[in-house]
Amino acid sequence: MFEVKMLDKPDERRDFPRGHLEAVHMTGLDFAVATFEPGWRWTESVGPIAGTESCRIHHNGYVVQGRMHIRMDDGAEGEVGPGDVFVCSPGHDAWVVGDEQVTVYDFAGGMAQEYAKAD
Repeated sequence: MFEVKMLDKPDERRDFPRGHLEAVHMTGLDFAVATFEPGWRWTESVGPIAGTESCRIHHNGYVVQGRMHIRMDDGAEGEVGPGDVFVCSPGHDAWVVGDEQVTVYDFAGGMAQEYAKAD
């Protein structure tokens, strides 16, 4: 088997307040490119769509541009920026830091499959 897809031709796009997600679905890989504009915060922009108090998606991510602050439900928190590879378990809030849009590549699968999807 050999599959190739281009990110500029995603299988689907999901828009939400102050951002959007583009996903490609392949055998064994669901890949997401998420774009978050300044002022985006999960609890305000995606939380109402998800219907949960915090993000319940596991992320394996790579930050292409911008800075994002992440606060876990247990109180742990930190910031990610360009060039950072990160793993974030379910149970967190996140928001854009500063005036630059944030672009994240997510390889975990859940983001491409379920993030910002209304039931």
